[in-house]
Amino acid sequence: MGIEARPVTPLQELQSLADPAKAAGMQAYHKVERPYLGLSVPQIDELADRWRAERTLEERLQLAADLWQTNIHEARIAAAKLLTQARIRPDQAAWELIAGWVPEFDAWAIADHAAIAGQKRLVADPARLETVADWIASPRMWTRRAALVMTLPWTKQNFPKPEEIAIRDRVLGWCATLATDPDWFIQKAVAWWVRDLSKHDAPRARAFLAEHGAALKPFARKESARHLQG
Repeated sequence: MGIEARPVTPLQELQSLADPAKAAGMQAYHKVERPYLGLSVPQIDELADRWRAERTLEERLQLAADLWQTNIHEARIAAAKLLTQARIRPDQAAWELIAGWVPEFDAWAIADHAAIAGQKRLVADPARLETVADWIASPRMWTRRAALVMTLPWTKQNFPKPEEIAIRDRVLGWCATLATDPDWFIQKAVAWWVRDLSKHDAPRARAFLAEHGAALKPFARKESARHLQG
């Protein structure tokens, strides 16, 4: 009798696609010391879509947690993509896992993919914004930034409900608090939030800039007002 082959693990699947030349370029680009495999986002998407379809929610949560713990760039992005889904029921465990990753954010690409997963869970239950509100006072820049990136869905409604307007105003308050933050990434995140809001709620964006625009760095003020010219 032959020895039965062990099934290939998701991590092994990622590693089998590694491109060392691209990996070296990615490390130089992202400027964070961690393992890189050199995969493209579409490659990760294809794998994550299949893994998500093949697994129960409990199995996906465990796989996402395991992939994140490897600290491999592509594995962390895959972990986030496993949980990037509008409908997850029940979803409290998914939210707790994503929120638990936030203190480990240290690079924009991983942070942004995880934040997109977090956006879905916040929209599903806006009461979770109480957790996010605490991030504004964090000493870690990436945690403060996550509060703005995860709340971007509230910039996009053309016909917001009263409770959505209240959230919009609350996050604008966070933007005002962070307007004097000297960090480039925070300035960029504030500008991103106000710029996206201006496409759907120009009066609020204008009012924010009239009151707090002078506190922003010039590049952030210009970016915030990009769609408000004329």
